[in-house]
Amino acid sequence: MVLRTRDLIRNLLQLSLLGVLVGVACWPFNMLDRWQDQLLNLLPAFSGEEWTPVALALACSPLVVVPVLLLLQRGIWSRGSGSGIPQTMTSIEHPAQASALLGWAPSLQRLALWGIASLALLPIGREGPVVQVGASAAHFLRKRFPNWFYGLGQAELLAVAGGAGLAGGFDTPLLGVVFVVEEFISAFSSTLIWPAMVVSGMAASFSNLAGQPMFALGTVGVEPMELAQVLWALPVGLLGGLVGAVFARLLLAGTRRGVGLARRYPLRLGLGVGAFLSLFLLVSGGTGGGDGELLMGRLLFGSSNGVELPHGLWTDLLTLIFRIIGPVLALSTGIPGGLIDPSFTFGAAMGQVIADLAGLPQLFLALGMVAGLSGATQLPVMSVLFGIRLAGDQQLLPGLLVACVLAAYVSRQFVTKPIYHALHALTTTSP
Repeated sequence: MVLRTRDLIRNLLQLSLLGVLVGVACWPFNMLDRWQDQLLNLLPAFSGEEWTPVALALACSPLVVVPVLLLLQRGIWSRGSGSGIPQTMTSIEHPAQASALLGWAPSLQRLALWGIASLALLPIGREGPVVQVGASAAHFLRKRFPNWFYGLGQAELLAVAGGAGLAGGFDTPLLGVVFVVEEFISAFSSTLIWPAMVVSGMAASFSNLAGQPMFALGTVGVEPMELAQVLWALPVGLLGGLVGAVFARLLLAGTRRGVGLARRYPLRLGLGVGAFLSLFLLVSGGTGGGDGELLMGRLLFGSSNGVELPHGLWTDLLTLIFRIIGPVLALSTGIPGGLIDPSFTFGAAMGQVIADLAGLPQLFLALGMVAGLSGATQLPVMSVLFGIRLAGDQQLLPGLLVACVLAAYVSRQFVTKPIYHALHALTTTSP
């Protein structure tokens, strides 16, 4: 009994150390994300001021940065291209490739590429790089301490650590655990869930050293009763599934062509993509760029420091279009990033359009965010948890559940393979 207790304590300490390492590795991503919001606040839509030389330079930065990124991806930083999640999936399925895909060189290159893209206000998320850096931390420890992490094989350890990277990147422990179950393993197993909870909890604790509020965007007020929420969730879930499926199909089609074109014509493709992304920033005043967290906060809670976000049906429709097309253009070139933030954002924009027509803006925004994410990823449980994490009153849970399940089901009718698995298949079959 003493020996078993000692072994348990030793295993918990090893898992905790892994979680701390993953959390510290995620910290630069979270800091860069905050700096991006500070830059976005200089643009007219968020500052309430006219265009300044600095704001114009920021809006035009994708035109310069995207070609540079594609040239770097084809050259000295080629190992850092791509999301990071397909590389992690490949390492889980083929452990012999883990050293090439999860070493510190691709991790640092992916951080650098993503960081430059983020500070240039590209509309991309960060779950791909943080999932990969989590798996890289596990690979690092397993190579040096092969007898650690009792009961976890190589594949299981990488899955747990990859989910912990997501937990650290979004300061949400349960999000990492659910991602392991829903995406990596697709089955409930206590031998994985318990270690995942320890590693994800520690990663989230150490990933934001400056602290972060419990609800990143704020708490959404609950106006209608649960039954009304569920009734409204039906059309929102349907639309979220359709819009999410459109986004997923566009991203898959773009990736099939874009990655190859980026290798052959990095300068020309980079200038074209960068021009569109800069145009979106200029036309929208800033709402068409960045990961979308600042935009979602403004949509949910209105003014900040007396500055109102430009509003109206046609303005919101244009924002919705920009928030779908922009991430597709950026991600399909192989620039590291993620689609959680973009999906959440176009879902919020969709919810705002519905609110323009029907009222109840906070309810439709909350339902729209989770429906957009669930429709794009076909991961309804993760989407619900993410919604509560960012804007959550648990009294919204009935509506969130219905919207997410319906969105995932509708999306599956048009996109038969979930987006991460489909992107992984493209990565493994690309020349």
